[in-house]
Amino acid sequence: MARVVVVGAGLGGLAAAARLAATGHAVTVLEQAPQVGGKLGWYARDGHGFDTGPSLVTLPQVLEDLFVATGAPLSEVLPLQRLDPAVAYRFADGTTTALPGHRDDIPARLDADLGPGSGAQWTALLTRAEAMWRATEQPFLRTPLAGAATLARLARNTADLRTVAPGRTLRGLGHRYLTDPRLRMLLDRYATYSGSDPRRAPAALLTVPYAEQAFGSWYVPGGLRRLPEAVAARAVERGAVVRTGAAVSEVLVTAGRATGVRLADGEVVPADVVVCNADATSLYGSLLPPHAPVRRVRAALRRVTPSSSGFVLLLALRGRTPGLAHHTVLFPTDYDAEFDALFGGGRFGRGGPSRPVADPTVYVSAPDDPATRPDADSESWFVLVNAPRHEPGTGVDWTAPGLADRYADQVLATMAARGLDVRDRVRWRVVRTPADLERETASPGGSIYGTSSNGARAAFLRPANAARLPGLFLVGGSAHPGGGLPLVTLSAEIVSGLIGPA
Repeated sequence: MARVVVVGAGLGGLAAAARLAATGHAVTVLEQAPQVGGKLGWYARDGHGFDTGPSLVTLPQVLEDLFVATGAPLSEVLPLQRLDPAVAYRFADGTTTALPGHRDDIPARLDADLGPGSGAQWTALLTRAEAMWRATEQPFLRTPLAGAATLARLARNTADLRTVAPGRTLRGLGHRYLTDPRLRMLLDRYATYSGSDPRRAPAALLTVPYAEQAFGSWYVPGGLRRLPEAVAARAVERGAVVRTGAAVSEVLVTAGRATGVRLADGEVVPADVVVCNADATSLYGSLLPPHAPVRRVRAALRRVTPSSSGFVLLLALRGRTPGLAHHTVLFPTDYDAEFDALFGGGRFGRGGPSRPVADPTVYVSAPDDPATRPDADSESWFVLVNAPRHEPGTGVDWTAPGLADRYADQVLATMAARGLDVRDRVRWRVVRTPADLERETASPGGSIYGTSSNGARAAFLRPANAARLPGLFLVGGSAHPGGGLPLVTLSAEIVSGLIGPA
């Protein structure tokens, strides 16, 4: 039995804790915040409640695997509600479509809303995406990152390698299949699921819409915050100790291996194994001592593009909006201008500082869930626009006086111009900037996904789950295989496999 310390109680850290405790290790989870969940946060006031992070569950089988491996199945612990439609889209030209929650129903819907042939084009794209998924799920998503060895696993089957299209971008591959600019916008949006630019992100991100549409989009009644709470409860059931309000200031290194952590109050917690769910940039930049043998990883992190962040409005609204989908996306006229702003001016996001998006895509999550509203004549909307990171001095300083409120007004005006004007229905609003995200979750700059997928080698520059420092492992969105609820849960599965049973 090893003494395992897990730094951070995000979903990845909690899933690792549950798996490791279930296999007999003595696990302690240390979380700086007063509650578990990390970016899966919750805000409540006057009867209104909001998920403040992810609002969608995809690949539910990953969660089912976690719960079966650690005790009672997911269905006995937490209900999942399949969304249909999965998401509604509104385009700048006034056309709309709502993608059904089942893959087989999507082509007819696209034909009806966007014109004959749209469904066939999207189907052909998803057929390619399915082949990509089959080629990469096991060797990449469910296997430890091993640099050239990972590529070699793919290269053994030249057909698989061609399918993955390693030299192509998501935008480039999409243009091969899609002629309608609205369909191209739909595809481009999936790059933002990893805080990336579709003009630079690899074609392999085509697996994201496949996974969403093949396996469904799901919601947790009562809010997604219930998910980390359930995983934390499972970890405790299996013997783990979860401590909140326990900020880790240093990972201790003795004789060339991780030997525990020091808390901000000076307490030392010894360990045989340290599993870090904190952002990899923070781990390698400030939590590990300068003499730790991780120079190459630090250099690699300097070469990657951090993911974008998000600007959020929590809107407590009077009245109801007839026919509003659970998720709605309002597209701008010029999507490229958004990526130029997020990643720093110029073509392909190069040449100039990042800046708030002048005409952003707006994402609205409006659950029809009594747990999120004080009465039947109210709504609680989570509104998100992609935003550049908080980078005072070199980029956007989101704490600059007046900036947050001015931009919030701009977002509301943008929504109104696109057919969702709720300005006269707002009881109150809460504004959350990338600076708030950085402060609350210790994510540098408020990057939602750690590093972006910009560039063909980005996935292989992401820190591996097994650090070069013996006894140290990484889980969560900034480590392999990446960000998003299913991937951070898979990272925990990989780490528990690397550590092994007690």
